Amino acid sequence: MSVPAMSVEQQIQQLNDARKLVLKDPSHYQQIVQGILPIIGPGARVELRRWGADFLAETFSSPTVPAREKETLAVAVLETIKLMIENEQEDNAVVKSIVQCCASIYPLIFRWIINNSYDRDSWERITAIKSRILRIWDIAVSGVRICCIKFAQRVVLVQTAGPNADPRRDDPLEVSLTMVPPNHPILLPRNLEAESSGLLDRMLGIFQESVSDAVMVDATLNSLSILIRARPQVSGRILNVILSFNPLKQANSPMTPKLRVMVKSMEKTTRMLLMHVNKRDPQGPLAGRIQQYVERMMRSRNEIFDEANRKRGPPESVDGLDPAKRQKLGAQILVPIPKLDIPALKPGSHTIAELFTLKPEPGLEKFDVAVFPEDMVVQLGITILQKLDVNLLNQAVNGVRARFNSLKTAQPELLNAATAPLGIDEDEDDYEPDFFSAEDTEQILNKLDNAPPEEPKVNAPDMALKHFTLPSSPPLTSEEISQISQGTVSRVFEVMQTLEEPGKKSKAGLNRLAASAYDRDAWITLITRIATRSPAGLEEDSDAIKVEANAAALSVCNTIRESLYLYILEDFRKRIDIAIAWLCEEWYNDKVHMKHNPNAILHYEKWVLKVLDGILPYLDGRDKVLTRFLGEIPGLSIDVLSRVKGLCRDPALVQVALTSLLYLVMMRPPSREIALDAFEDIWNTYDDAKPIAAKYLTKWRPGFADRIKGNDDEKKPNGVTAVAA
Repeated sequence: MSVPAMSVEQQIQQLNDARKLVLKDPSHYQQIVQGILPIIGPGARVELRRWGADFLAETFSSPTVPAREKETLAVAVLETIKLMIENEQEDNAVVKSIVQCCASIYPLIFRWIINNSYDRDSWERITAIKSRILRIWDIAVSGVRICCIKFAQRVVLVQTAGPNADPRRDDPLEVSLTMVPPNHPILLPRNLEAESSGLLDRMLGIFQESVSDAVMVDATLNSLSILIRARPQVSGRILNVILSFNPLKQANSPMTPKLRVMVKSMEKTTRMLLMHVNKRDPQGPLAGRIQQYVERMMRSRNEIFDEANRKRGPPESVDGLDPAKRQKLGAQILVPIPKLDIPALKPGSHTIAELFTLKPEPGLEKFDVAVFPEDMVVQLGITILQKLDVNLLNQAVNGVRARFNSLKTAQPELLNAATAPLGIDEDEDDYEPDFFSAEDTEQILNKLDNAPPEEPKVNAPDMALKHFTLPSSPPLTSEEISQISQGTVSRVFEVMQTLEEPGKKSKAGLNRLAASAYDRDAWITLITRIATRSPAGLEEDSDAIKVEANAAALSVCNTIRESLYLYILEDFRKRIDIAIAWLCEEWYNDKVHMKHNPNAILHYEKWVLKVLDGILPYLDGRDKVLTRFLGEIPGLSIDVLSRVKGLCRDPALVQVALTSLLYLVMMRPPSREIALDAFEDIWNTYDDAKPIAAKYLTKWRPGFADRIKGNDDEKKPNGVTAVAA
């Protein structure tokens, strides 16, 4: 009994199951590919051929399949691919996928032929496939032509010399003519290189056409980016052609929406390619030309498209609101605001909800808004107020205000004795004659004594708004202010400890904005401004002395300064910039205060000496932090340089002290004289530093060399010590 043939849908379902299998376990690719070749051949249905072409393209582009296994599979599928690509009546979708597959297997077959020079048949098949693809390049549909450009790019990559390939890597970009031995019987490097050069010219020819196809231009540019990166020897040739290409040349013709999109696409792709080339090699030989080309193209693009978007104004003023004329799109059209109908309240007592309810809704009256959380209610209220029209809000407020005023001025309703209700139920209103005798006074009094007490009358709440004043907090004592301030300062420094060190800083100077960001520098700027530019009440004033002498006097500013000093000394090499910024603020603060009060308290000199005394004991012979500190603080004094001179007592720190002083002589001319004086004191005091100090003094202090020579002559005239007569 014969087995019934399966339908095309059933076969595709089985093929999809096989595809899912190899996606889970790539080790089955060998069996699956060998099994589907008879099913997807040229004689199969077009649905099966489409599936097979897509599967082969996916297989050879998959990174999960090893390169060696891909080489074996590529040799096995060559004959099937050759038959499918040479069929002139083949479906375009099949041809597109087959060309994609060929772009992936060409480097594999090339490497196979390099290692297996006996397999001439495989080389002839791939050569026939290559010839067929190059013939249909210019006549196929756009999708196939894009794939042909990709195939041509792979051929150029393979058939040009590249870097020395590592056989352990499976990168197809490393397959090149460099791997071909000189005496290979099949592959002739000279012929292959000439063919690749011609293919590259053919790819670049699209930039010289008078009318450019934007899709093909973009595809070519995307393919050329790989060639520029992987084959530097042809990058100059490619870039010269691209730099002579003008993607905006078609903008001179009438600008249709389609043409606008095409021109913008070509311009953007060209610009992005050249910008990435410049980014990868900013010192390249063509970097200047590329930068000029990109700038010129951006200006041209702005001029063309801004001019196209700009509309000529009307010859006379048109307000855009005349119904007899076409309204302008940008004109502001006044939308009529609906008038709220807020009914007045009926006489009698009312609740607050009734007062503010503009239009009563029976359903909303039963809804309990307390089920919503408070934060959601607040957020909803803010959103509604932001989107609410101001005029509607004013109408609602005026309506509620009118209701409120009417309640205040309402008179109590006068009762008509003839029509007033008796306060009894209607069921008890029927007349029933009383056949019993009337109660006497004693019985009535007894009933009144036994009756429950009357409930007190509840008066309606007074809804008039009263004046409310929040009571002021008790004043803080000086001890409380000091304690709270110290706690605040300590928390700020705890925050700074958790922040990362900044990578690259911008120097904004003394006028930089404090707390413009949440990084460490912003906090440092903020805390130094609080310490130096203190507001009233945070600093002690003194008219008797100019320099602060009472070290025991505590203030918030001194607390911040002390905390800054300790924070810097914890890691002074990394935080020397904080010390410099703080001392610059102190110096600036002293100068400003001196302008207004010559007897103001000065802080800069005290704290610069204190920071210097804290740093000097921990310096070593390789430290450059002292040179930076002295070079960047705004003011130098003799006391500061005397601390530096003291370093020469340690022979290991002589070079550090002299280098720092030399930097001041060379780079800070206003401080040059006091620095040279410090050099001369070192020369007179410390023997270990004498040679180097004499060298620097001879160069920078005129007459010093003659003075040394004169001293030597006085000591030893003609080789004998001079004796005073």
